[in-house]
Amino acid sequence: MYRFALDYLEEWRTRSSRKPIVIRGARQVGKSFLVRAFARERFTHLLEVNFEKNPGVASLFDSKSPKTILAQLEVRFNTAVIPGKTLLFLDEIQAAPEVMATLRYFHEEMPELHVVCAGSLLEFVLQEHSFSMPVGRIEYLHLGPMTFEEFLIASNGDRMRQWLCDYTIDTPVPEEMHRELLRRLRQYLVVGGLPASVAPLVRASF
Repeated sequence: MYRFALDYLEEWRTRSSRKPIVIRGARQVGKSFLVRAFARERFTHLLEVNFEKNPGVASLFDSKSPKTILAQLEVRFNTAVIPGKTLLFLDEIQAAPEVMATLRYFHEEMPELHVVCAGSLLEFVLQEHSFSMPVGRIEYLHLGPMTFEEFLIASNGDRMRQWLCDYTIDTPVPEEMHRELLRRLRQYLVVGGLPASVAPLVRASF
C-alpha cells in the first residue's frame, strides 16, 4: 500500500545534509511497513533491529562508536552494512531510549549511512530520559493513519483520487460519482486508516 511519506523518505535519502530520522506515531499506523517498503525500493540490504523483540541488542550500542556498533550488528544479524546500499532500521526504539543518544555519533562520524528509527509513544518516554538528546543531529517524521487519498489508492481508486484532486467547487458532481464517493468514504470511516485493517478489505473487495 502506497504512503505519501515514501516521497519524503526519498527526498531525505538523496539529501546531502541528511541526518538520522526518527519516525514517530501511534502503534499500528504502519511505521515498520513504511520503512520496509522504502528499503525494498531503494536499498540492497536492510538491517532491521527490533528492540522489543531483541532487548539485549541495545548493549551493542554501548560503545558509542558507529564502526564498532556496526561490526557487532553485522555478526549478530548476519547482514552486510554498506553505506549507501544498506538501510539501518532501528525499530521500537522506545524500548531502548538510551540508543537515541548514539544517533549523534552516526551523524557526526558516519553521515553516509542511512539510519531510520521508529517508535511509539516516544513523547512519554523522552519526558523521563536521563541521557543527552542529540539535538540538531536527528530529524523527526510523524506518521499518522492512512488518509482517504491513500485509502483510495490502495483500493484501486487512484483515478477517483485524481478526479477529486482536480475538482473545483463550481464543477457539477454527477449523481453516480457522488454515490460511489460516499460508498468509499463510508468504508474508510468504518475500517479506519490502519494498514493492517485496510489490507484485508482491499484483498476481499477490490
